[in-house]
Amino acid sequence: MARPSRRDVATLFATRGLRLFAYGALSVVLVLHLAAAGLTPERVGLLLTLTLLGDTAVSLVVTTRADRAGRRRMLVLGAVLMVGAGLLFAATTDFWLLLLGATLGILSPSGNEVGPFLAIEQAALSSAVSDQERTRVFARYTLTGSFATAVGALAGGTLAEGLQHAGWSPLASYRAVVVLYAALGLALLVLFARLSPAVEPPATAAPPAGWVGFGLHRSRGVVFRLSGLFAVDAFAGGFIVQSYLAAWLHARFGAGEALIGAIFLGANVLAGLSALAAAPLANRFGLVNTMVFTHLPSNLLLLAVPLMPTLPLAAGLLFLRFSISQLDVPTRQSYTMAVVAPEERAAAAGVTGMARTVGASLAPMLAGPLYAVPALAWIPFAICGALKLGYDLALWRGFSSVKAPEERTG
Repeated sequence: MARPSRRDVATLFATRGLRLFAYGALSVVLVLHLAAAGLTPERVGLLLTLTLLGDTAVSLVVTTRADRAGRRRMLVLGAVLMVGAGLLFAATTDFWLLLLGATLGILSPSGNEVGPFLAIEQAALSSAVSDQERTRVFARYTLTGSFATAVGALAGGTLAEGLQHAGWSPLASYRAVVVLYAALGLALLVLFARLSPAVEPPATAAPPAGWVGFGLHRSRGVVFRLSGLFAVDAFAGGFIVQSYLAAWLHARFGAGEALIGAIFLGANVLAGLSALAAAPLANRFGLVNTMVFTHLPSNLLLLAVPLMPTLPLAAGLLFLRFSISQLDVPTRQSYTMAVVAPEERAAAAGVTGMARTVGASLAPMLAGPLYAVPALAWIPFAICGALKLGYDLALWRGFSSVKAPEERTG
């Protein structure tokens, strides 16, 4: 089968940008929208939890079938679910209908990637470029999403505030952003439908006897091992999610919301730009070595953050950490695509992504009570740093000898 064309690659970058713009815009107003609709905090929390669980379930079902049922078809289905959720949230304040939309639709409360799109797009991009180009393309793909999220968040907040200044009620202004979310989902549907048949996996024989599901057969062992490690890494990261880190900066140093926002803006820009360094480092040192040996110092920096006596020193360490902590993202994605069979790439990305989502969702409820006690607020940093150090060492020990094709031939 022919490789996907450069037009397919450009389309996948465009869908990544549009989608993360939509997620960023929605993340600013979603909780405010639900509160303005009259939902209690308990019901808002339930909706957000079910949104995460629903997105995870949808992603697993769709991605593990994409390589067999058709990648384009599953991407279009994901866009339909995104449009449906947006329209339902814009049209009603009924809790049970919102609950249905949150569970079955695709929404992003955090602004981060959710749903089946990332896994399938990674698989298609891997088919479109050579092994030598893959990490560089994934780095640019990561950067595209980081910037789109930031711009989308700014646009969503600005739109809602501008409409309120023009006389709209808060609920109506938030609904306008939700309608924008649905409209961008419709644009995604159109773009996905225009992808060429070359984005599909190569034709292969039926899975061998004994295949147990998840869309995996030959690559099942390596995917499950990677998934276990990625779940530990994501679980560790859940102890210092951005909302908790903001609360810690406020409680420890008295930092105001605007200053905390500026710190996170700078940190996320550094993280996005750092992705561009992933490809040259991986070409020189290898994918696994780049993942591990850029992650180790970032975790040591994290362990030192709660020891800092002043806000400038703590912020400086956070900036240093963010400038290297995300170098493993495109390399991790590229490595996963490299070590699995081409016809299993979407399923592999879906399963590893699900493992990360589940891992990340478990830690915050354990971290919350620790942050609530100032004398214990250093413990989440210690747990996160220690677990991530263990993850790095286990990853290097288990996979340093498993080379990507470009490393075996180079």
